[in-house]
Amino acid sequence: MLVAVSPPIARSTPEAERPAETESPATRVAFVDLHTHIETGDLAAGVRAALLAMPRENVARLVFLPPPFTADDPARYDAELLLPVIEGHGDRLVVFGGGGTLNPMIHEAVRTGHAGPEIQRRFRERAEQLLRQGVAGFGELAAEHFPGATPYESAPADHPLFLLLADVAAEHRVPIVLHMEAIAHAMPVPPGIGPLMGKAELAANIDGLERLLAHNPRARIVWAHAGWDRTGHRTPELCRRLLRSHPNLYMDVKLDPGSPGKNPPLLASPRPSVSPEWLQLFRDFPDRFVMGSDQHYPEPANGPQRWESIAALLQRLPPDLQRSMGTENAARLLSKEPR
Repeated sequence: MLVAVSPPIARSTPEAERPAETESPATRVAFVDLHTHIETGDLAAGVRAALLAMPRENVARLVFLPPPFTADDPARYDAELLLPVIEGHGDRLVVFGGGGTLNPMIHEAVRTGHAGPEIQRRFRERAEQLLRQGVAGFGELAAEHFPGATPYESAPADHPLFLLLADVAAEHRVPIVLHMEAIAHAMPVPPGIGPLMGKAELAANIDGLERLLAHNPRARIVWAHAGWDRTGHRTPELCRRLLRSHPNLYMDVKLDPGSPGKNPPLLASPRPSVSPEWLQLFRDFPDRFVMGSDQHYPEPANGPQRWESIAALLQRLPPDLQRSMGTENAARLLSKEPR
């Protein structure tokens, strides 16, 4: 079921509602955040909070993605409920689609083992409907998603419906944002992840991702959450190999101050600095990384925000990487012009 939303937001916001800024945005690097979410419930209030936060964050543009919902989630929604709410703000706000509909269709096909012609017809029809409604890409979709805001989800990255979506995305020149924890080889479920539907071991999934990337090289796949590694397998070395082999692979960078994970690009001691291995990777592939904080709006009340870590990383990069990773690469991904 899809939740209801409030009417579109007015463009102007009374000055009295604007939060006081504790730091001038000019001291930070402007960026496009290609991966954010609105808390379910009052979507209009979430979008309003995001608009109020943008000057403070020095964010030039925000991309909202419906989370990768399961079919039975009562809070499930998709782009048609977000698009009216951002009306009048198309210069600053962008919507992707499929998390509330295409993602459940993929995982239902995995559950049943059925992905035949009729299911593929309905899947393509829904994807093209989202494009007609005005989405700028597909996402967030899950191939391997540990439990958290959503339950555990697992689907092969080369599932027939993922391959079909790559064809649709290539045809319409829009990107796909894919959440997939890196599992380079079979491994036990990492400590602290929680029960995964009775699984004691996780199957390797990098080969499936490579098959998805090779299926249609014109499909631009954004592998979400580089820098937020929950298995220990998403190393700069693995990223390098995949980026070198697949020119259609992009990565959005996430740093979570509340849950740093393994192999982070931003080192905390002896003082904040960029990991040399990650910095070299960014330099070697400057056109393949974008910022994707995974920030939720309204911002959580307690603790540091995810966008703050992204801003801290950008601030410590060379100026050319600040431009490419901060704004230029996202602008190219969001453009439907031929590459």
